[in-house]
Amino acid sequence: MQLSKTYNPAEVEDKWYKYWMDNGYFHADANSNKPKFSIVIPPPNVTGVLHMGHMLNNTIQDILTRRARMQGKEACWIPGTDHASIATEAKVVKMLKEQGINKTDIGRDKFLEHAWEWKEKYGGIILDQLKKLGASCDWERTRFTMEPKLSEAVIQVFVDLHEKGLIYRGERMVNWDPSAKTSVSDEEVIHKDVQSKLYYINYKIAGEDEHITIATTRPETIMGDTAVCFNPNDERYKHLKGKKVIVPIVNREVPVIFDDYIDIEFGTGCLKVTPAHDINDFEIGKRHGLESIDVFNEDGTIAEIAGHYVGMDRFAVRKLIAKNLEEIGLVEKIEDIKNSVGYSERTDTVIEPRLSKQWFVDMKKIIDKNPKVLQAVMDDEIKFHPAKFKTTYKQWVENIREWCISRQLWWGQRIPAWYDEVGNFVVATTHDEALAKYKAQHPTSHISHLNQDEDVVDTWFSSWLWPISVFDGFENPNNADIKAFYPTDDLVTGPDIIFFWVLRMVMAGYEYRGEKPFKNVYFTGIVRDKQRRKMSKQLGNSPDPLELINQFGADGVRMGILLSSSAGNDILFDESQVEQGRNFCNKIWNAYRLVKGWEIIEDSAVDAEIVKANQLASKWFASKLNDGLKEIEEKFADYRLSEALMAIYKLVWDDYCAWYLEMVKPEYGKPINRSAFDATIAHFSDLLKIVHPFMPFITEELFHDLNDGNPAKPIIVEDYPKVQQGIEAVSSLAIDFITEMRNLRNSKGLSPKEEIKTALVCENETTAAVYTSFEYIIRKLANTPAIEILTEKPEGALQILVKNDALYVFLEESIDPEAEREKIAEEIKYLQGFLKSVDAKLSNEKFVANAKGDIVERERQKKADAEAKLRLLNDNLAALS
Repeated sequence: MQLSKTYNPAEVEDKWYKYWMDNGYFHADANSNKPKFSIVIPPPNVTGVLHMGHMLNNTIQDILTRRARMQGKEACWIPGTDHASIATEAKVVKMLKEQGINKTDIGRDKFLEHAWEWKEKYGGIILDQLKKLGASCDWERTRFTMEPKLSEAVIQVFVDLHEKGLIYRGERMVNWDPSAKTSVSDEEVIHKDVQSKLYYINYKIAGEDEHITIATTRPETIMGDTAVCFNPNDERYKHLKGKKVIVPIVNREVPVIFDDYIDIEFGTGCLKVTPAHDINDFEIGKRHGLESIDVFNEDGTIAEIAGHYVGMDRFAVRKLIAKNLEEIGLVEKIEDIKNSVGYSERTDTVIEPRLSKQWFVDMKKIIDKNPKVLQAVMDDEIKFHPAKFKTTYKQWVENIREWCISRQLWWGQRIPAWYDEVGNFVVATTHDEALAKYKAQHPTSHISHLNQDEDVVDTWFSSWLWPISVFDGFENPNNADIKAFYPTDDLVTGPDIIFFWVLRMVMAGYEYRGEKPFKNVYFTGIVRDKQRRKMSKQLGNSPDPLELINQFGADGVRMGILLSSSAGNDILFDESQVEQGRNFCNKIWNAYRLVKGWEIIEDSAVDAEIVKANQLASKWFASKLNDGLKEIEEKFADYRLSEALMAIYKLVWDDYCAWYLEMVKPEYGKPINRSAFDATIAHFSDLLKIVHPFMPFITEELFHDLNDGNPAKPIIVEDYPKVQQGIEAVSSLAIDFITEMRNLRNSKGLSPKEEIKTALVCENETTAAVYTSFEYIIRKLANTPAIEILTEKPEGALQILVKNDALYVFLEESIDPEAEREKIAEEIKYLQGFLKSVDAKLSNEKFVANAKGDIVERERQKKADAEAKLRLLNDNLAALS
């Protein structure tokens, strides 16, 4: 076909994605004889749309999958979405409210109908967006964490862990999200330093004129006070033992108690105890048998039991109660302070500690049962990339706490606990099974109906089973898919969910399969802007990935974001990187157009010297390609994908385009000999295969054109090039020669068209033979006549170094000797000063003793290079005298 002058991604991307889909190239066959490769997507929320973090994460997964496919593996990349209980329920509640519908008015079943309708309409958006990126997921295997089979797995695991005594129900102080009206785990609480006020409030001692002063940041909880507490060793308050104080506003008498928890030095040394609204107060209350009064409704408004400010928002009450206390003279003072406040990760609402009956998993017992949960990571049976995150993982394991898994929501897997009228319960997968269990425990009961728990399980309780459940490993533990693809090869995720997801998946893997869920974990960094701010919609600093794709093409965006990303390190995203990606596409496109535009002639009709030179050029590039492949293999082995891409970039841009094509390019208007053309096309074909996992669209387009639109196999399933043994290394001394000549022209302001006579003093016969063999290419690209090999320095020539060989150039007619002498003298003066500073460092014993070895060695190399340059400049100065 006729290639357009510039690469237009819009004309290419949809065409090839449809082609790959229509021909089933993404689908993996569990019964294939090929070696297996599998990877599971970190399931994005059904509420989500594509953002830069997804772009990075899924680009990396696609690179790993496409490369594995080209290496002859049966590559299985499982896509899917997470039902995201809190976020989805909030979206549906908001949607219904806009229609004038209240969630509680329509009831659970009707609400879930609306939720499923919403999911069907909006839940697949992000997966469709991933297709624009080029993600080669096995879409036939798409899973959803609330689909029937995966929900059944959740219920099955819940019942199993309960029977093992690893899931239990208990009353605890939990983190309550008043916006979502549900508990959240400790790990879903984000602590922020905020400006607050510290209120010093006077509590009157009952029956006396004396008062005590208590400092609090939360005066809105005063109505829940059930004691005031001091340290038993605090001499200031020992006289209050056995007395009572009057709680302001509610005028309730509460006891004075003493507890070692109180810090004598902190504040006034006196604590108001509100057991229902603070975890530490709750523990004090348990020790002293105090009443717990919950003064908040589930939405953070004041409850009727408080008797005051009923129905008002907690923060409005904070301001009003402070004002009321001031009016009656009970505020001693108010200070401005900064303190740490917990916010819900999901809704960004201030968390309210709340006493509640919840369901918990005993995480420590699971880990104690399965020591490989820690051992496998520490021993690199599960490899972390980068390895530094092993320390974080170890800290989580060693400090594990119980996991609160119940959520006060309707969207999610409903907890399989069934209750009678007085609160007795059984745990079972169905109502019938529950009833049978209940009657076995209560044989005299005639009850015929039990009520199921209203709560659902935490969303993470479904996603921790993901590597097993996506292969239906709970329903059928020995099915073909799970036998073929479990454990998976790679997991790509962020370090911020090491505990939420990575650790829990490892626990589930060993608990239910007796083995690891994956072999490697690649941790991406956080995508940040140039000011190092995390990209977010709130800050408005995150570009729309789809707009970037429309503007620069998917390949350009993929390359741009990956070039700035190394494993585990934050990504400072800059749109110029995406432009670099687009420019690389254009470079590849234009290189191909150049080659395809050459007229071809048989070798016999071309000067033998040209044929021989082109053969040598091809041999040189084959050597560079093989070396490049070795480097790329090493980078992939270490999961240094951005470095692998940079090696590919240099191989294409520098070695192939800038050097090889220039070596073999015929003179303007003249043809190229056939063997050179065939070699050039073969090299280009190999390059396209190497580039394909990173930039799939342009490579498929050009690979088809290169094969006249009908390749034996499309590039997506072509064989990935392998490092070849026995490839003869070809020296790049000729490249160095040409580079030095070009640098010389630039420094002297000489035209590339001006021929410069040169001579080489080269004592090594092998090295001299290299220059001689590349003579045609050197003459062509350096614009110099035949190379003269000398045994001693010629008169009246300037010297430049090519590696360790002295290259002399004759410029008598091209330069002003006096101006050149002045220029060299200035360079000598600068280098002498530079050498002085380096010598000062190296003569400093403390520096040499304390600096890292590579830093000292670098300084020594600087000295050696400067001394060599000085000798050369002095020789050149002498030659001009």
